[in-house]
Amino acid sequence: MLHLFHTASEECSRLVTERYSTSFSSAIRLLHKELRQPVFNIYGFVRFADEIVDTFHDYNKTSLLAQFKKETYDAIERGISLNPILHSFQQTVNAYNIDRSLIDAFFHSMEMDLTNKVYDCEGYKEYIYGSAEVVGLMCLYVFCEGKKDLYAKLENPARSLGAAFQKVNFLRDIRADFNGLSRIYFPGCDFNNFTSCDKEQIENDIHRDFKEAYKGILQLPLKARFGVYVAYKYYLSLFRKIKKMQPALVLEQRVRIPNYYKAMIILRAGVKNQLRLI
Repeated sequence: MLHLFHTASEECSRLVTERYSTSFSSAIRLLHKELRQPVFNIYGFVRFADEIVDTFHDYNKTSLLAQFKKETYDAIERGISLNPILHSFQQTVNAYNIDRSLIDAFFHSMEMDLTNKVYDCEGYKEYIYGSAEVVGLMCLYVFCEGKKDLYAKLENPARSLGAAFQKVNFLRDIRADFNGLSRIYFPGCDFNNFTSCDKEQIENDIHRDFKEAYKGILQLPLKARFGVYVAYKYYLSLFRKIKKMQPALVLEQRVRIPNYYKAMIILRAGVKNQLRLI
């Protein structure tokens, strides 16, 4: 009956992913079937921690995050947890020998969100690494399936992809972060006077991340390449839409990609994949 508990826990991680990110969950389904559930397990864990610091305003966030952190490490050590999200996450961590330092860095960034409201350059880099780049590296452990040389080769592009995704999210969510949470992630920016120059500097940085990430996508194992490429194209489309907007408009609305356009991205990516162009 233990198998039933494993399955139920995994279904919880998949459900969390689907509820919180339709785009990301769609991309995960394009991975080889052996890779899908481990990535769902990683995303479910990341999403829950992020929820604590972003939305649980009526509760003691510091206490909740500390408890979640302790339960995470206990689950990994014991190989089991009654929290289904943590149980499925520990299964992935232990099955793929994910480096614990990545989990440490992730929790450090979540803790930064509890107190930091304005980030300088060093703090920004530190936060991006822990909140996004390490998530890409956790997934890379899954994609490489124990091939250490391949992991080392793709480590920097994976970090770049995670950074690009996070920075696009920051641009897209400026209104919610600034007005709702009083956070300013981009160093040196004053969102009461957000200029075209500010926006262009941020976009140039994101462009470099996307460029570096694409080189790595082309070298991913076939089991992972198509799904990761589609996720890359989703975010690249968001980025291009944001680039066309005036700074004031970015502050006023959250950009979305329509479902019909998401379907077109998958279709075009599928054609490229068939022609072995990715």
